[in-house]
Amino acid sequence: MYLDLFKLRDLPFRLSPDPQFIYLSRNHSRAKAYMESTIWFTDGFVVITGEIGSGKTTLIETFLRELEQDVVVAQINQTQVSAIEFLQSVLVQFGFSPFRMRKAELLATLNQFLIEQYAAGRKVLLVVDEAQNLSTRVLEEVRLLSGIETSKEKVLRIILAGQPQLNDKLDSAELVQLAQRVRLRFHLTALSQEDTRQYIVHRLEIAGAEGRAIFSPDTFPEIYRYTGGVPRLVNTLCDTAMMGAYAGDRAQVRREDILAAVEELQWTEYAARTHRELRPIVPEPATTAERPLEQTGGRPNDMILAHIELGLEGRTVIDMPLRVGRVIVGRTSDNDIQVDSRFVSRHHCQIVTTPQSCVIEDLNSTNGMTVRNRRVRRHVLSDGDVVSIGQHALTYRDDRVARTAVAGDPPAAANDVPATKSG
Repeated sequence: MYLDLFKLRDLPFRLSPDPQFIYLSRNHSRAKAYMESTIWFTDGFVVITGEIGSGKTTLIETFLRELEQDVVVAQINQTQVSAIEFLQSVLVQFGFSPFRMRKAELLATLNQFLIEQYAAGRKVLLVVDEAQNLSTRVLEEVRLLSGIETSKEKVLRIILAGQPQLNDKLDSAELVQLAQRVRLRFHLTALSQEDTRQYIVHRLEIAGAEGRAIFSPDTFPEIYRYTGGVPRLVNTLCDTAMMGAYAGDRAQVRREDILAAVEELQWTEYAARTHRELRPIVPEPATTAERPLEQTGGRPNDMILAHIELGLEGRTVIDMPLRVGRVIVGRTSDNDIQVDSRFVSRHHCQIVTTPQSCVIEDLNSTNGMTVRNRRVRRHVLSDGDVVSIGQHALTYRDDRVARTAVAGDPPAAANDVPATKSG
């Protein structure tokens, strides 16, 4: 192979999912943050969709590898199964041998297992990949499983990952009850042109490039033109081009190697063969408040319903409009609102906006959040509420108050959920 020529330790563009090589674009970081939120909230489950090769499986493997030891995981990848086979697969993941059990016994065994894990202080997570292949009957079983609970809370956390057809299934009339249990939907898009370049450089560095420019600068626009930023396609093209350079005994991949690889793969331009426009390079906005809010659940809604102001020492740092969807607040750059403070966790809290209300929830942050000097885990926001996170304040302004007053209906009262000791 070409490792010696390029002085690499490992193959940089394997097609098999490998968490060691994962490149977290902002979009991938957000999806990972939403998966992490399932560990702390059990009222509903998360749906992650993306095109074939967009990196869903690698992201799942990375997420699972970072879980604490108190999380018990069942990971289902074979999804063209009956309802009975699905329940059996889940129990096998939990260490049972359920193949002679009837459905009632399967459900009873699973219910008892979940209650026992809860009593032992362990969290249970079910991850289903390729979930678009699940039948309507199996998806209904998933809904029923998500309802298993103790007297205090649900006991099974669920992540469904799949291709975009999964959203079509969830939106069907037969699964309306299941759709109502979805806490969050997030669509994993392909990489931008700049992210594609960084993705390639990142994987080469992990493989041992040590700063060497193994791909010449003029290769990156061509790679993006023929792959559309889809990670799996990028891997295929880059690996084929490196083989071409190896055959020519060249330690750098050139533009002609990319074009020769495209011809060998019999590819046309990505936009031509998928009928999709490529994502242009969009300059980073000057402030977080100017970033477009990605669709994170439900149907798109461009109406501004409220505003959240991030303040420090009496001055406003960010003023972000809130639309239907979800806004993540935290220390790192992949958040919607970035708070540069050591008192704020990587993903500190989230604000969920619906046409009726806005709710702020702590994402198991270290220092928590307070409303009126009271630490809370979940708070339904009312106009004028101030939520303290570290040394910063989040002030909520509800644009619906005036409209509600005109209609003659008083605004809904806020409800708090006190923070637990674990925060």
